[in-house]
Amino acid sequence: MAIQRTFSIIKPDATKRNLTGAVVAKLEEAGLRVVASKRIHMTKDQAEGFYAVHKERPFFGELVEFMISEPVVVQVLEGEDAVAKNREVMGATNPEEADAGTIRKEYALSIGENSVHGSDSLENAEIEINFFFKPEEIVG
Repeated sequence: MAIQRTFSIIKPDATKRNLTGAVVAKLEEAGLRVVASKRIHMTKDQAEGFYAVHKERPFFGELVEFMISEPVVVQVLEGEDAVAKNREVMGATNPEEADAGTIRKEYALSIGENSVHGSDSLENAEIEINFFFKPEEIVG
């Protein structure tokens, strides 16, 4: 397996409850390394741009409002098969369906307030990383 990079967001519901360290610990325990991280208060333009793929979906406005409601932590994670590993550690979008020990099973409040976002492919990881980070900010 190759070393990959993927993108992660610790969402407002988790940062509001002071779970940033707990989420990062789970990622690191799974063998992922944080090579870039910053806590930001996402703007409406950033949220709309980042989630533009969902613009026509009925939940788009609610998603944008949620993502700008509190600070988030955007991160670049690195590790063997990082995209799949991160998705495994996050768990299913619906916390009721997530496996025990996953971030969403332990910390998510609902399908919408599910504590974390992670890239679903290497291609999207690159797009998402470049949306929030300059190359010199990734210091793996």
